[in-house]
Amino acid sequence: MIELATSLAAVARPYAVLFCDVWGVIHNGVSPFASAVAALEAAREAGKLVLLISNSPRPGSAIPAQLGKIGVSEAAYDLIVTSGDATRAHLKTWVAAGRVRIHHIGPARDVSLFDGLGVERVALAGADGVVCTGPFNDDTETPDDYAQVLSEIAAAKLPFLCANPDIVVQRGAKLIYCAGALAQKLEALGGEAIYPGKPYAPIYELSFARVAEYLGRAVVKSEILAIGDGLKTDLLGAERFGIASLLIADGIHADNLLREGRLDPAALEATCREAGVHPIAAMQRLTA
Repeated sequence: MIELATSLAAVARPYAVLFCDVWGVIHNGVSPFASAVAALEAAREAGKLVLLISNSPRPGSAIPAQLGKIGVSEAAYDLIVTSGDATRAHLKTWVAAGRVRIHHIGPARDVSLFDGLGVERVALAGADGVVCTGPFNDDTETPDDYAQVLSEIAAAKLPFLCANPDIVVQRGAKLIYCAGALAQKLEALGGEAIYPGKPYAPIYELSFARVAEYLGRAVVKSEILAIGDGLKTDLLGAERFGIASLLIADGIHADNLLREGRLDPAALEATCREAGVHPIAAMQRLTA
């Protein structure tokens, strides 16, 4: 049975490092969850290192300002690693191989992803590869709006780098499509996508290295607890990487995990079993 936890302090006691998801755990895209922020601040005060591990397609250096705007204090974390950081590392291998003409699918707010890499953003017809950070307008567009361009990418066999593997994220009370939904559509059309972010290894390997560098010592996976609300990203990624995980139920899977506003143990067991993940514990919301 998955433990139903009420305190992060109790669950995290054996761990020195927390890999904590952002959207759905710390905030909903509009406002922060005060109990989650307080829990992470308390964990740091207790000597834990908190690394925020996010599928944001932007570089981690851009995230503190974004979090600050909605009221998440920098006292809640030590480090940030994003899918954008892992994507930039992959883009460097493209540039080294001479693949520098990149077609970008995504909003203008994400173009900092390319800063300093020496890539040229071009139209699809002249591209060596495609980087997708999400729909151009995630408030209104769906993957179906991209059927034609994705068909062209698949037919041309262009490499397609998905900078955010999330299918959807919560923005306030609404779920919005992410780059992962477009990559999924591409694959259905016969194309192939590359995923540096969760649940894939590159973002975890980068996070693992950043923690070791920050601490100035070797780190073992048994020291790390991952916290997240996404079964197919946060939880599956942690399991594949070999680290323990804590599931936050009142996030992207709330409709499946909550009954009458409360975490349902039977639904929790069934949903995790179906997803093939094995968290050590679950909480409705992250609390100290």
